[in-house]
Amino acid sequence: MAISDEQFDRVATTVITGFLGSGKTTLLNALLTQDGMETTAVLINEFGDIGLDHLLVREISEDIVLLNSGCICCSVRGDLISGLRDLFVKRTRGEIPKFNRVIIETTGLADPAPILHTLMTDPLLTTKFRLDSVVTTVDAIHGEGQLDAHPESIKQAAVADRILMTKADLVNDATRIQLETRLRALNPAAPIYAVINGDIAVSKLFNAGLYDPTTKSMDVQKWLHDEAYEQHGDDTHGHDHDHHHDHDHGEHHHHAHSDAHGHSHDVNRHDDHIRSFCITFDEPIHWDAFVTWAEIFTQMRGESLLRVKGILNLVGEENPVAIHAVQHVFHPPASLPAWPSNDHRSKIVFITKDLGPQVIRESLYHLNAAVSETSENGAVS
Repeated sequence: MAISDEQFDRVATTVITGFLGSGKTTLLNALLTQDGMETTAVLINEFGDIGLDHLLVREISEDIVLLNSGCICCSVRGDLISGLRDLFVKRTRGEIPKFNRVIIETTGLADPAPILHTLMTDPLLTTKFRLDSVVTTVDAIHGEGQLDAHPESIKQAAVADRILMTKADLVNDATRIQLETRLRALNPAAPIYAVINGDIAVSKLFNAGLYDPTTKSMDVQKWLHDEAYEQHGDDTHGHDHDHHHDHDHGEHHHHAHSDAHGHSHDVNRHDDHIRSFCITFDEPIHWDAFVTWAEIFTQMRGESLLRVKGILNLVGEENPVAIHAVQHVFHPPASLPAWPSNDHRSKIVFITKDLGPQVIRESLYHLNAAVSETSENGAVS
């Protein structure tokens, strides 16, 4: 569970996702022209018989591997695995230049979760590649309508580490602010950048994971960014059972969003089912309690856990443990070498669908109390 230097030697992997027409290929073309991107390998997933995307990219880079099986989903995860394995084998044999980063571009209709699951769980890939960032493009012109009509676009924004509002120059300030406000409610921690013609520095998009290869260290605070959830107003504490009772056990969104003019949106829209919050525990957590909680929630409500990140203060452990999950898949935990600050509380940030903080907090609290009681009784006997 401890972190080794091998973590930093794994190939950083960035997933670029976003709805149809939101500018993913334009972004990729622009990124590949920047200094330092010569050693980047790209995997593209085509949709249907459309082949323009990879032709455009190929003009910039010849080191392209194509996934030609349509929309990336569970049925074609094998193609993603074989594509990445093939890349690494060719790299090892010297058949292609040594690359230090992989970019995976999904189709506009893709649910990004299966890609993240693959990167987090495949036995070979987890030893050679590490998920660094999820970058989501959102069309400033059509973004509101796509969020209303297509649940995929909601999930793409919710799991992002970076959100790029493309075509920002083609809308007025009120439209841009309204969309940005909506995206911020979906995903408080992800920086939102307005982008024109894919023009953005790679430094703003990469090194968003737990590991920073430039310093050979971990930036837990930047990765977790729990203060963004507190500013968003959904911070809830394990010791305070009366805090945020207005969440009505978290099963429904507790307020209506308003646009830039103060008008309420339709309460039935897709993102009114999405919640973002941070749960904090003052007392150390038993690892057995957390594992039991994770197994129960991933089996029973895995589809509702869009993304989970956390740093845990565990009973009997001096150093913290980092955890990361996407829906029903938890990444192997990592024992960190030290606490990032003097605050040693457990903090877990969630982006969920139809699942609020109270039911999560209370279930973990009671499981932890039960394990603690069992441990104390065992010690006495």
